[in-house]
Amino acid sequence: MSSSTGGRPSADASTVRDVARLAGVSPATVSRVIGGTYPVAKATRAKVLKAMRELDYVVNAHARVLGGATNKTVAFVVNDVTGAFYAHIARGVEEQASAEGRLCMLCTTHGDPQRVIAIVETMREQRADAVIVVGGALDDQAYQDRMTHFANALDRAGSRLVLVGRPPLGHGVPATVVEYDNEGGAFAMTMHLLTSGHRRVAYLGAVPRLSTSTERLAGYRRAHETLGVEPDPDLIVPGEFTRSFGYRAAQELLASKKEFSAVFAGTDMVAAGVIHAFREAGVRVPEDVSVAGYDDIPFAMDLYPALTTVAVPLEEMGRDAVRLALHREELAGRQHKVFGTHVVIRDSVRAPGAART
Repeated sequence: MSSSTGGRPSADASTVRDVARLAGVSPATVSRVIGGTYPVAKATRAKVLKAMRELDYVVNAHARVLGGATNKTVAFVVNDVTGAFYAHIARGVEEQASAEGRLCMLCTTHGDPQRVIAIVETMREQRADAVIVVGGALDDQAYQDRMTHFANALDRAGSRLVLVGRPPLGHGVPATVVEYDNEGGAFAMTMHLLTSGHRRVAYLGAVPRLSTSTERLAGYRRAHETLGVEPDPDLIVPGEFTRSFGYRAAQELLASKKEFSAVFAGTDMVAAGVIHAFREAGVRVPEDVSVAGYDDIPFAMDLYPALTTVAVPLEEMGRDAVRLALHREELAGRQHKVFGTHVVIRDSVRAPGAART
Protein backbone atom coordinates (compact mmCIF):
# COMPACT_ATOMS: atom_id res chain seq x y z
CA MET A 1 0.00 0.00 0.00
CA SER A 2 1.32 3.43 -0.87
CA SER A 3 0.21 6.96 -0.03
CA SER A 4 0.89 10.30 -1.60
CA THR A 5 2.92 12.87 0.33
CA GLY A 6 3.13 15.46 -2.40
CA GLY A 7 6.80 14.71 -2.92
CA ARG A 8 7.66 15.62 0.68
CA PRO A 9 9.22 13.01 3.00
CA SER A 10 6.76 11.67 5.54
CA ALA A 11 7.17 12.34 9.27
CA ASP A 12 8.03 8.70 9.79
CA ALA A 13 10.72 8.75 7.12
CA SER A 14 12.44 11.89 8.34
CA THR A 15 15.14 11.61 10.99
CA VAL A 16 17.46 13.94 12.84
CA ARG A 17 20.01 13.32 10.09
CA ASP A 18 17.47 14.34 7.43
CA VAL A 19 16.80 17.57 9.29
CA ALA A 20 20.53 18.19 9.77
CA ARG A 21 21.23 17.60 6.06
CA LEU A 22 18.48 19.98 4.94
CA ALA A 23 19.49 22.66 7.44
CA GLY A 24 23.20 22.27 6.74
CA VAL A 25 24.08 21.59 10.37
CA SER A 26 25.23 18.63 12.44
CA PRO A 27 22.79 16.10 13.95
CA ALA A 28 24.00 17.20 17.39
CA THR A 29 22.85 20.75 16.67
CA VAL A 30 19.41 19.48 15.66
CA SER A 31 19.19 17.51 18.91
CA ARG A 32 20.08 20.61 20.88
CA VAL A 33 17.36 22.61 19.21
CA ILE A 34 14.80 19.88 19.88
CA GLY A 35 15.85 19.35 23.49
CA GLY A 36 16.35 22.99 24.39
CA THR A 37 19.11 22.00 26.81
CA TYR A 38 21.96 23.95 25.19
CA PRO A 39 22.11 27.43 23.68
CA VAL A 40 22.02 27.57 19.87
CA ALA A 41 22.58 30.66 17.73
CA LYS A 42 19.30 32.24 16.57
CA ALA A 43 20.16 31.95 12.88
CA THR A 44 21.11 28.28 13.26
CA ARG A 45 17.99 27.55 15.30
CA ALA A 46 15.85 29.19 12.61
CA LYS A 47 17.39 27.00 9.90
CA VAL A 48 16.77 23.85 11.93
CA LEU A 49 13.16 24.79 12.67
CA LYS A 50 12.56 25.57 9.01
CA ALA A 51 13.94 22.17 8.00
CA MET A 52 11.81 20.46 10.62
CA ARG A 53 8.71 22.16 9.27
CA GLU A 54 9.50 21.22 5.69
CA LEU A 55 10.09 17.59 6.69
CA ASP A 56 7.08 17.54 9.00
CA TYR A 57 9.47 16.06 11.51
CA VAL A 58 7.52 16.89 14.62
CA VAL A 59 4.01 15.56 15.08
CA ASN A 60 3.98 15.21 18.88
CA ALA A 61 4.81 17.43 21.86
CA HIS A 62 7.99 18.66 20.17
CA ALA A 63 5.80 20.58 17.74
CA ARG A 64 5.67 23.25 20.38
CA VAL A 65 9.36 23.84 19.86
CA LEU A 66 8.67 25.10 16.34
CA GLY A 67 7.02 28.21 17.66
CA GLY A 68 9.08 28.41 20.83
CA ALA A 69 5.84 28.12 22.83
CA THR A 70 4.90 26.21 25.94
CA ASN A 71 1.96 23.83 26.03
CA LYS A 72 -0.20 25.77 28.52
CA THR A 73 0.28 23.06 31.14
CA VAL A 74 1.35 23.16 34.76
CA ALA A 75 2.75 19.85 36.06
CA PHE A 76 2.17 19.02 39.72
CA VAL A 77 4.57 16.38 41.06
CA VAL A 78 3.76 14.71 44.41
CA ASN A 79 4.70 11.64 46.37
CA ASP A 80 1.17 10.33 46.95
CA VAL A 81 -2.06 11.87 45.66
CA THR A 82 -4.07 10.35 48.52
CA GLY A 83 -2.22 12.33 51.19
CA ALA A 84 -4.24 15.26 52.55
CA PHE A 85 -1.12 17.46 52.71
CA TYR A 86 -0.57 17.07 48.97
CA ALA A 87 -4.26 17.18 48.13
CA HIS A 88 -4.79 20.63 49.62
CA ILE A 89 -1.71 22.08 47.94
CA ALA A 90 -3.00 20.50 44.72
CA ARG A 91 -6.32 22.31 45.15
CA GLY A 92 -4.50 25.64 45.33
CA VAL A 93 -2.37 24.75 42.30
CA GLU A 94 -5.38 23.69 40.23
CA GLU A 95 -7.43 26.77 41.14
CA GLN A 96 -4.65 29.18 40.21
CA ALA A 97 -3.69 27.22 37.07
CA SER A 98 -7.30 27.35 35.90
CA ALA A 99 -7.48 31.08 36.60
CA GLU A 100 -4.31 31.52 34.51
CA GLY A 101 -5.75 29.54 31.59
CA ARG A 102 -3.55 26.49 32.14
CA LEU A 103 -4.29 22.81 32.45
CA CYS A 104 -2.98 21.02 35.53
CA MET A 105 -1.26 17.65 35.08
CA LEU A 106 -0.84 15.48 38.18
CA CYS A 107 2.20 13.19 38.44
CA THR A 108 2.95 10.85 41.34
CA THR A 109 6.38 9.58 42.39
CA HIS A 110 5.54 7.06 45.15
CA GLY A 111 8.54 8.29 47.09
CA ASP A 112 11.08 7.45 44.38
CA PRO A 113 13.58 10.32 43.88
CA GLN A 114 14.59 8.95 40.48
CA ARG A 115 10.97 9.12 39.33
CA VAL A 116 10.94 12.80 40.30
CA ILE A 117 13.90 13.36 38.01
CA ALA A 118 12.29 11.34 35.19
CA ILE A 119 9.05 13.33 35.43
CA VAL A 120 10.86 16.66 35.44
CA GLU A 121 12.79 15.61 32.34
CA THR A 122 9.59 14.53 30.57
CA MET A 123 7.86 17.80 31.44
CA ARG A 124 10.85 19.71 30.08
CA GLU A 125 10.50 17.85 26.82
CA GLN A 126 6.77 18.54 26.85
CA ARG A 127 7.49 22.25 27.46
CA ALA A 128 5.19 22.64 30.45
CA ASP A 129 4.89 26.23 31.68
CA ALA A 130 5.93 25.14 35.16
CA VAL A 131 6.91 21.92 36.93
CA ILE A 132 5.87 22.08 40.59
CA VAL A 133 7.61 19.54 42.85
CA VAL A 134 6.03 19.22 46.29
CA GLY A 135 7.37 17.77 49.53
CA GLY A 136 10.67 17.33 51.30
CA ALA A 137 13.94 17.02 49.41
CA LEU A 138 16.35 14.11 49.68
CA ASP A 139 19.68 14.93 51.30
CA ASP A 140 21.77 13.52 48.46
CA GLN A 141 24.27 15.59 46.50
CA ALA A 142 23.87 13.68 43.26
CA TYR A 143 20.11 14.13 43.41
CA GLN A 144 20.46 17.84 44.17
CA ASP A 145 22.93 18.27 41.30
CA ARG A 146 20.53 16.57 38.90
CA MET A 147 17.64 18.76 40.00
CA THR A 148 19.86 21.82 39.54
CA HIS A 149 20.64 20.66 36.02
CA PHE A 150 16.94 20.37 35.21
CA ALA A 151 16.16 23.74 36.78
CA ASN A 152 18.61 25.29 34.32
CA ALA A 153 17.32 23.17 31.44
CA LEU A 154 13.71 24.17 32.15
CA ASP A 155 14.75 27.81 32.32
CA ARG A 156 16.44 27.62 28.93
CA ALA A 157 13.31 26.03 27.50
CA GLY A 158 11.14 28.86 28.80
CA SER A 159 9.70 26.79 31.63
CA ARG A 160 10.17 26.93 35.40
CA LEU A 161 11.00 24.52 38.19
CA VAL A 162 8.99 25.28 41.33
CA LEU A 163 9.90 23.77 44.70
CA VAL A 164 7.12 23.68 47.29
CA GLY A 165 7.82 22.74 50.88
CA ARG A 166 11.51 22.18 50.26
CA PRO A 167 14.62 24.38 50.47
CA PRO A 168 16.27 26.17 47.50
CA LEU A 169 18.78 24.28 45.37
CA GLY A 170 21.42 26.97 45.78
CA HIS A 171 22.36 30.52 44.90
CA GLY A 172 21.74 31.45 41.30
CA VAL A 173 19.68 28.36 40.41
CA PRO A 174 16.67 29.51 38.33
CA ALA A 175 13.87 28.00 40.39
CA THR A 176 10.87 29.36 42.26
CA VAL A 177 10.74 28.32 45.92
CA VAL A 178 7.59 28.38 48.04
CA GLU A 179 8.24 26.99 51.50
CA TYR A 180 7.04 27.47 55.07
CA ASP A 181 8.73 27.94 58.43
CA ASN A 182 8.97 24.22 59.03
CA GLU A 183 11.56 24.35 61.80
CA GLY A 184 9.83 27.32 63.44
CA GLY A 185 6.53 25.44 63.57
CA ALA A 186 8.16 22.44 65.25
CA PHE A 187 9.97 24.73 67.66
CA ALA A 188 6.71 26.47 68.61
CA MET A 189 4.87 23.19 69.13
CA THR A 190 7.64 21.66 71.23
CA MET A 191 7.80 24.85 73.31
CA HIS A 192 4.05 24.58 73.85
CA LEU A 193 4.45 21.02 75.12
CA LEU A 194 7.44 21.81 77.31
CA THR A 195 5.96 24.96 78.82
CA SER A 196 2.79 22.98 79.55
CA GLY A 197 4.91 20.93 81.93
CA HIS A 198 5.96 17.97 79.78
CA ARG A 199 9.61 17.03 80.13
CA ARG A 200 9.70 13.74 78.25
CA VAL A 201 8.28 14.37 74.79
CA ALA A 202 8.50 11.58 72.22
CA TYR A 203 8.95 12.54 68.57
CA LEU A 204 7.51 10.01 66.10
CA GLY A 205 8.35 10.21 62.41
CA ALA A 206 12.03 10.98 61.95
CA VAL A 207 12.40 10.23 58.24
CA PRO A 208 16.11 9.77 57.40
CA ARG A 209 17.63 12.32 54.98
CA LEU A 210 14.31 14.04 54.24
CA SER A 211 14.48 17.84 54.58
CA THR A 212 10.98 18.10 56.07
CA SER A 213 11.84 15.70 58.88
CA THR A 214 15.31 17.15 59.43
CA GLU A 215 13.86 20.65 59.90
CA ARG A 216 11.11 19.49 62.26
CA LEU A 217 13.60 17.60 64.38
CA ALA A 218 15.81 20.70 64.45
CA GLY A 219 12.89 22.70 65.86
CA TYR A 220 12.16 19.97 68.41
CA ARG A 221 15.77 19.95 69.59
CA ARG A 222 16.09 23.75 69.61
CA ALA A 223 13.07 24.09 71.89
CA HIS A 224 14.58 21.63 74.36
CA GLU A 225 17.88 23.53 74.27
CA THR A 226 16.12 26.86 74.76
CA LEU A 227 14.52 25.66 77.98
CA GLY A 228 17.54 23.68 79.16
CA VAL A 229 15.79 20.32 78.87
CA GLU A 230 17.83 17.38 77.61
CA PRO A 231 15.82 15.35 75.05
CA ASP A 232 16.03 11.58 75.36
CA PRO A 233 17.35 10.20 72.03
CA ASP A 234 15.44 6.97 72.72
CA LEU A 235 12.20 8.94 72.40
CA ILE A 236 13.04 10.04 68.83
CA VAL A 237 11.56 7.28 66.69
CA PRO A 238 12.43 6.99 62.97
CA GLY A 239 9.64 6.18 60.56
CA GLU A 240 7.41 7.35 57.73
CA PHE A 241 4.83 10.13 57.70
CA THR A 242 1.91 7.68 57.66
CA ARG A 243 -0.99 6.70 59.88
CA SER A 244 0.13 3.07 59.94
CA PHE A 245 3.57 4.07 61.19
CA GLY A 246 2.03 6.19 63.95
CA TYR A 247 -0.11 3.26 65.05
CA ARG A 248 2.82 0.80 65.16
CA ALA A 249 5.22 3.28 66.75
CA ALA A 250 2.76 4.10 69.54
CA GLN A 251 2.26 0.40 70.26
CA GLU A 252 6.01 -0.15 70.41
CA LEU A 253 6.50 2.91 72.58
CA LEU A 254 3.97 1.59 75.11
CA ALA A 255 5.51 -1.89 75.03
CA SER A 256 8.98 -0.46 75.68
CA LYS A 257 7.86 0.93 79.05
CA LYS A 258 9.78 4.13 78.32
CA GLU A 259 8.66 7.11 80.34
CA PHE A 260 6.93 9.86 78.38
CA SER A 261 3.97 12.19 78.92
CA ALA A 262 3.55 13.66 75.43
CA VAL A 263 3.96 12.65 71.80
CA PHE A 264 4.82 15.09 69.03
CA ALA A 265 3.85 13.30 65.82
CA GLY A 266 5.70 14.28 62.64
CA THR A 267 2.39 14.81 60.80
CA ASP A 268 -1.33 14.78 61.58
CA MET A 269 -1.59 11.40 59.85
CA VAL A 270 1.02 9.97 62.22
CA ALA A 271 -0.91 11.52 65.13
CA ALA A 272 -4.13 9.81 63.98
CA GLY A 273 -2.40 6.43 64.18
CA VAL A 274 -0.96 7.27 67.59
CA ILE A 275 -4.36 8.22 69.04
CA HIS A 276 -5.89 5.02 67.64
CA ALA A 277 -3.21 2.85 69.22
CA PHE A 278 -3.50 4.62 72.58
CA ARG A 279 -7.28 4.23 72.59
CA GLU A 280 -6.97 0.49 71.93
CA ALA A 281 -4.47 0.20 74.80
CA GLY A 282 -6.72 2.11 77.20
CA VAL A 283 -4.40 5.13 77.29
CA ARG A 284 -6.44 8.31 77.50
CA VAL A 285 -5.59 11.38 75.41
CA PRO A 286 -4.87 13.90 76.86
CA GLU A 287 -5.50 12.72 80.45
CA ASP A 288 -2.67 10.14 80.36
CA VAL A 289 -0.63 11.28 77.35
CA SER A 290 -0.82 14.45 75.29
CA VAL A 291 -0.58 14.16 71.49
CA ALA A 292 0.29 16.89 68.96
CA GLY A 293 0.61 16.82 65.18
CA TYR A 294 1.83 18.90 62.25
CA ASP A 295 0.12 20.30 59.08
CA ASP A 296 -3.43 21.03 60.36
CA ILE A 297 -5.11 19.12 57.57
CA PRO A 298 -8.92 19.44 57.82
CA PHE A 299 -9.55 16.11 59.51
CA ALA A 300 -7.33 17.14 62.46
CA MET A 301 -10.26 18.90 64.12
CA ASP A 302 -12.48 15.86 63.58
CA LEU A 303 -10.24 13.49 65.53
CA TYR A 304 -11.25 12.66 69.08
CA PRO A 305 -9.96 14.51 70.90
CA ALA A 306 -9.53 17.33 68.38
CA LEU A 307 -5.84 17.52 67.53
CA THR A 308 -3.50 20.28 68.65
CA THR A 309 -1.24 20.82 65.64
CA VAL A 310 0.86 23.20 63.55
CA ALA A 311 -1.05 24.99 60.80
CA VAL A 312 0.51 25.25 57.33
CA PRO A 313 -1.23 27.41 54.65
CA LEU A 314 -1.40 24.58 52.12
CA GLU A 315 -3.81 25.95 49.50
CA GLU A 316 -2.24 29.39 49.60
CA MET A 317 1.16 27.84 48.95
CA GLY A 318 -0.25 26.03 45.92
CA ARG A 319 -1.75 29.19 44.48
CA ASP A 320 1.43 31.19 44.98
CA ALA A 321 3.54 28.45 43.42
CA VAL A 322 1.66 28.89 40.14
CA ARG A 323 1.35 32.66 40.31
CA LEU A 324 5.04 33.30 41.03
CA ALA A 325 6.20 30.87 38.33
CA LEU A 326 3.95 32.16 35.55
CA HIS A 327 4.65 35.81 36.36
CA ARG A 328 8.32 35.41 37.19
CA GLU A 329 9.45 38.29 34.98
CA GLU A 330 7.39 40.93 36.77
CA LEU A 331 7.93 39.18 40.11
CA ALA A 332 11.63 38.55 39.59
CA GLY A 333 12.58 39.71 43.08
CA ARG A 334 9.97 37.56 44.80
CA GLN A 335 10.82 34.05 43.65
CA HIS A 336 11.53 32.73 47.14
CA LYS A 337 8.60 32.97 49.53
CA VAL A 338 8.46 31.63 53.07
CA PHE A 339 5.04 31.29 54.70
CA GLY A 340 4.61 31.42 58.45
CA THR A 341 3.22 28.61 60.58
CA HIS A 342 1.40 28.69 63.92
CA VAL A 343 0.24 26.37 66.67
CA VAL A 344 -3.49 25.56 66.73
CA ILE A 345 -4.50 24.63 70.27
CA ARG A 346 -7.34 22.13 70.54
CA ASP A 347 -8.11 19.33 72.99
CA SER A 348 -5.33 16.75 72.67
CA VAL A 349 -2.73 18.52 74.84
CA ARG A 350 -2.87 19.46 78.52
CA ALA A 351 -0.48 19.74 81.43
CA PRO A 352 0.61 16.36 82.83
CA GLY A 353 -1.71 15.24 85.58
CA ALA A 354 -4.14 18.14 84.99
CA ALA A 355 -7.75 17.37 85.80
CA ARG A 356 -10.55 18.03 83.31
CA THR A 357 -12.36 21.29 84.05
